[in-house]
This record gives sequence, structure tokens and C-alpha cells, in this order.
Amino acid sequence: MTVSLEQLRRCHFAVDLGAARTRVYVRGMGLVVDQPSVAAMNTRTGALIAVGDFAERMTGRTPDYIRVVRPVSGGTIVDIEMAQRMLRQLLGDKIRRSLRRKPRLRAAACTPHDADPLAQRATIETLVGLGARRVELVDTLIAAAVGCGLPVERPEASMILVCGAAATQVAVLSLGSIVCAERMPVGGEAVDHAIVQHLRHEHELMLPNQAVRPLQLALDGTGLTPEGPASTEIHGRDVVTGLARSVRVDTAAVRDAIQTPLMSVLDGIGKVLRDCPPDLVADLADRGIVMVGGSALLPGFDQLLREATGMPVHIAERPDVCAVQGIGAMLEGRIEPLVLDPLAA
Repeated sequence: MTVSLEQLRRCHFAVDLGAARTRVYVRGMGLVVDQPSVAAMNTRTGALIAVGDFAERMTGRTPDYIRVVRPVSGGTIVDIEMAQRMLRQLLGDKIRRSLRRKPRLRAAACTPHDADPLAQRATIETLVGLGARRVELVDTLIAAAVGCGLPVERPEASMILVCGAAATQVAVLSLGSIVCAERMPVGGEAVDHAIVQHLRHEHELMLPNQAVRPLQLALDGTGLTPEGPASTEIHGRDVVTGLARSVRVDTAAVRDAIQTPLMSVLDGIGKVLRDCPPDLVADLADRGIVMVGGSALLPGFDQLLREATGMPVHIAERPDVCAVQGIGAMLEGRIEPLVLDPLAA
């Protein structure tokens, strides 16, 4: 773990600032913010127009003087000032006033595994701009494992797969630490891009931004397996004429397009298992992999991993909020640390 549990118990709020969604947990209040990491601003005046759900609905539907921005890209904050303004609006005046009353405001934040110092510094500066005097960083893999109830403090293996929008992280944990881990730059956005490119090349159809998820849900049930629905109807814009058009899409071809970016996820899992000690791999044969993150809900993804690895694969009860719930449990003091006392000579 990046910091001790004692340090986290002193924090007043925690932030999971992801590429897709921003979540804020306040100690004593619980999860207070769960909104898309999107902001819309007026380029003429610099004023912030909307944040969260409303700003996301504006994507692709704005006039020239309104720009929809995402201050987080690839799991890293790329626009610190906009991230601060977005967080202030998402928190609201009431919560910000209650946080400002703290004498020495402390914050915690989730960071991707092996995040470089610049990415960590951007996260710290963003929260310092909100008034935090001290910021503690927690590895997203540890926070997500705690949030989904894995016994990370025990001397046995737990394998977690964090499926984010911009990246996928996989790790084997034991004794409260990461034994081996891998981060792949493939996430839900890569799956969306694969679907959009497939429809553009095969059907000459441009898909609106808001229509990618419904297409994934059309594969629901059996999802990425051949037993899924044979075809589904998709509405979009013709690439040549620019007119609205509907096409009947073969879902088998869509499944093939989706599986292409998922192959790198399977390669990352294989690399972690090869680097893992044999005793821990033996534990994983029974316990399997736990999937968390918003992209874990991709229909059929768990079955694809099950067939490729031969291990049990489970999806957490609320996979999208596991990381922030885990760091919230640390803030509330609900996690007891494992004490390893040195033996007397």
C-alpha cells in the first residue's frame, strides 16, 4: 500500500478521478459525487457552463463557442485548472463549506498502478487547489481490492482486474501488498473505438458518441459468445451522403472487432501469472479473478476471460464504485491492518 492505514484514517475525503467518471467519498457522509468527468465551458468568456451528466449529454451537440472538455485522459489529469473547477462544481457549496471547516484538511486519491511522478504531482496539485493541506495517494488496485471485499491482508493470493475507461490493470495481491501487476493501455474507450471503426469501414456509417453503449448492450446476455443475437439495427449518419441511415449489423463481426483490443488484456493476465510465485498461482486456481471497473460490465467479457484462462472469473457486486468504496472504508477505519511483529531473538 502506498500509505499506511493510520495516515488514511486522518483524511477527511477521498477522490477517484477517472477518465470516465469522478467519484468523491467524504468521511461520515459516504459517496457524495458519482458523475462523468466532463465539463463544458464558454470559450468566449471562459465561464463553466455545465459539469457531469449534463455536460456529457452536450458532447457533439454544442455550437462553436461551447467546448466540452475532459480534464482526465488515460488515467492522468491533463488539465489541472479545469479538474479543480469541475470538482468544485460537483461537490457543491454545502459540501465545500463543511470541508473548509476542517482545521487541517487532508485528502486521499486513487492513482493508477506505476503512475509516473508527473501524474502523481498533477493529482496532488488538483486536490491542494481545493484546500487540502496534505494528500495521500493510494494505488487503485489496492483500493479496488478492498472495496470488493477481497482478503488482501491475508497470506493468500487475490487476483483483481480493474477495467477502466482508458486502461486495464491486473494484479496479484498478498499480505496487503502487490506481488506482481501489469497495466495495459486498453480500456472501455478502446472497445468503443473498435466498434466505431468497424461500422465506418464495413458499413460506411458514422456512429454518434451516445450510441456506442447501446450497441454493446445489444450483445447482452451471451455477449461476446457465438450464442448472442445474430444481428441488431443501428442508427447513424452515412459517411458519403451525410444523411441519417439505419443498417442491420452482424453482431458476430462486432464481436470480432471487440475481441481485438481485448487480446492485450489476456496477454497482460498471462504475463502476471507467469511472474507470480507458483504457490500463489495455486491459490488462484480455486479463487480465480475478480473483475471491477465500469468496463467489467461489458457483456460476455467475464466468459471470454474464463475460457482463455481456465480460472473462475467473478464480477464484483458494484464493480464501478469498488475503488472509491475501498478507499472510503480505509478513511472510516473499517479495515484492520495486519501486524507482523518481529520474533524475539
